[in-house]
Amino acid sequence: MITDFPVLHDPETRNFASDNQAGIHPEVLAAISAAGGGHQTAYGDDVYTKRLQEVVKAGFGERAQVYPVCTGSGANVVGLQAMCERWSAVICAESAHINCDEAGAPEKVAGLKLLPVPTGDGKLTPDLVATQAKGWGVPHHAQPRVVSITQVTELGTVYTPEEIAAICAHAHDLGMLVHMDGSRLSNAAARLDLPLRTITTDVGVDVLSFGGTKNGLMIGEAVVVINPDAVRGLPYLRKAGTQLLSKMRFVSAQLIALLDGDLWLRNARHANEMARRLAEAVAAVPGVEIIQQVHANAIFAAVPREVAARLRERFLFYTWDERPGEEVEVVRWMTAFDTTDEDVRAFAAALSDAAKA
Repeated sequence: MITDFPVLHDPETRNFASDNQAGIHPEVLAAISAAGGGHQTAYGDDVYTKRLQEVVKAGFGERAQVYPVCTGSGANVVGLQAMCERWSAVICAESAHINCDEAGAPEKVAGLKLLPVPTGDGKLTPDLVATQAKGWGVPHHAQPRVVSITQVTELGTVYTPEEIAAICAHAHDLGMLVHMDGSRLSNAAARLDLPLRTITTDVGVDVLSFGGTKNGLMIGEAVVVINPDAVRGLPYLRKAGTQLLSKMRFVSAQLIALLDGDLWLRNARHANEMARRLAEAVAAVPGVEIIQQVHANAIFAAVPREVAARLRERFLFYTWDERPGEEVEVVRWMTAFDTTDEDVRAFAAALSDAAKA
């Protein structure tokens, strides 16, 4: 056994760039260790993946099916591809991850046409969907097949169940399907104080990309098929899309640790609460303007460019909108399951110092 593996980083260092930068929750790490002994059948025919199917059915409904994958982008691409034909189009918000942050994977890998819709808060509505839901039967146009929404949105806002139900009803009336990018679905459910199925299954979502790595997992996301009639060939597409893990038991064990109990909720509630406290702490700093409602674990703020530069000398975070020609830039600050009150206070104090300098 290796007992002297070198620690190459400071385990006490935390930043506000992304919840992806957080470590592994101890309960998840314990699940990986518990699943590690002996041999199990590879490629998902193991007892942990079978157990995960039961857990997902309990959480999302008896018809639900789960397909663990490596990455969130992989979940989106495989899920959407299974919902579409080669001539299909996907309506999404202009800020959607599938449109902005997946290097064109839905187009290049799945061969799909994206139809982005501008929206100031990251949310779609039936009226916004209607602006792109057209052209059926015209061979010159890609055929709208899926509406994809993100929960929590890329701008940190949360759809209510009523808002999702309205989109799903509108899409279904048009003969379309609904996909949800749920990389931070747990944070949304924590914000709304509702079970996961209440904002997915019960309001009409057909296919869900469920996120784990942003909420305490080491690696692992999942395609959750809520409506099996909405997909075709998903097991084959997952393999062809390089998302079928050989040692899948270790991803499944992590998802079981997250979902078979309340760890998903505890982690998400904590991250959300840290964001709320951080937003309160920084709101009074001169020159700082929070520009989106803080619904979950993301804060979007307009900050003087020089202040942001000084703050980056102490903390890592990302620019969301450079705003060329202006004196401010829009930044995003993210909290995670392991963010502490001390982290929040230190960041707020550093921001205040940077504003005074």
